[in-house]
Amino acid sequence: MSVPLHPDSHYIHALLNNNHRGITDIYNRFATRIERFVCANNGSPDDARDVFQDALIAITRQAQRPGFALTCPFEAYLYLVCRGKWFNELKRRQRAAVTIVESSGFNDTEHADALADTTLREEERDRLFRLFFEKLAAGCRQLLQLAWSGISMEEVSAQLGVSYGYARKKKHECVSQLMGWIQASPEFALVKHL
Repeated sequence: MSVPLHPDSHYIHALLNNNHRGITDIYNRFATRIERFVCANNGSPDDARDVFQDALIAITRQAQRPGFALTCPFEAYLYLVCRGKWFNELKRRQRAAVTIVESSGFNDTEHADALADTTLREEERDRLFRLFFEKLAAGCRQLLQLAWSGISMEEVSAQLGVSYGYARKKKHECVSQLMGWIQASPEFALVKHL
C-alpha cells in the first residue's frame, strides 16, 4: 500500500516549475524558522541562508528523480534536510562537539525523516562524485561525458578521433581512477553510512 501524496506537494511543484510566487511563499513561510535553528546551533544568518538555499536545491534535484513523491508535510521535510546539511557543515568545520538543538512542533516526521535521509545521501554522493570528477584529466572528463551522454562507444570514438578499442580501454581506466579516488576518500565512508 502506497502512502498518498501530501497536500503540500504544491511546494514541490513550485520548485520544479521555478514558480516565483510559490518559491517566494516557501521563503516567507519557512526561512525564519530555519534561520532560528541554524543560529541556535553555532551558525549565523548568512549560514542559515546558505543552508536554506542548498536544501531547496537538494529537494528540487531529489524531486526530479523518477518515483519521487512528497508524502509528508513540506515543512518537516525541509527542516530535516536543512538540519542534515547544517550538521554536515558543522562536521566539516570540525567544531569540537557537534550537538544539535532541535526545533519542536513538526508533525509527521516519520515520512519526512526517510525522505530527508534519501535526499541528503543522494546530494552527498553527487557532491563527492563531482568533486573527484573535476580532478580527472580533461581527456578523461570529455570521454566520460560523451560515453554517459547516451551515444554508443562507436560514436564516442569517432568524435574523439580514436579507435573503438582505445576508447573502451580508456573509459575503463578513467572510471577505475575516478572510483578509486572516491572510495579512498575519507568522505566516502561517511556517505556510505548516511
